[in-house]
Amino acid sequence: MTRAGLRRQLLQLVACASSLAALVAMLDPDRVATVMGLFLVGVNGYSQFYAIYVGTRLATAGLALLAARQGEPPVLGDITALFVLAQPVGRFIAAFAIGLPQGSLLVVCGLELAGGIALLALRPR
Repeated sequence: MTRAGLRRQLLQLVACASSLAALVAMLDPDRVATVMGLFLVGVNGYSQFYAIYVGTRLATAGLALLAARQGEPPVLGDITALFVLAQPVGRFIAAFAIGLPQGSLLVVCGLELAGGIALLALRPR
């Protein structure tokens, strides 16, 4: 399989994972928030949670699907990679102030880091 084919498959995987994460967040926001170490309070708390864990994830999924289409410019995949990498970068910055994420969030961070780097590494030459 070509680099472009592998990148398309990885972009489709990112779209699927982001969509599923958004769906789970919509169906059970309190449980997802608890796993992430958050406590949702009032309309603003839920609104912010939905903006980040649903809206941003759906935007990432849509961008990944668009980038996965054959013939699309590679920059769309690069932007998708930056969206995916923004999360572990933010967690890395927070690590200086409060420490590394723990438990399943550390695993998610590793997957985001690996996926984002792989998308950039598979960029067509």
